[in-house]
Amino acid sequence: MAPADIRQVVLDILERIAPDEDLSSLDDSVPFREQMELDSMDFLDIVMELRKQYRIQIPESDYEHLVTMESTVAYLTPLLKDAPAPA
Repeated sequence: MAPADIRQVVLDILERIAPDEDLSSLDDSVPFREQMELDSMDFLDIVMELRKQYRIQIPESDYEHLVTMESTVAYLTPLLKDAPAPA
């Protein structure tokens, strides 16, 4: 899966977790929590959705890589390189 596809996957998950958020102006370099009303449970929902959809394990020690969209996509790119892009 290409980085642009991974970004879309993360956006789709964010839309489900926080349906009232306007993601159209999301700045990929700014932490999610500075732009959205996400609590720790929402963050865990993101991790669980990635695990459920793509069977990837993200250890708690790696959560620091999921702070911004840029860092999330960079972290997930090697993990999802063989995953098919969403339809």
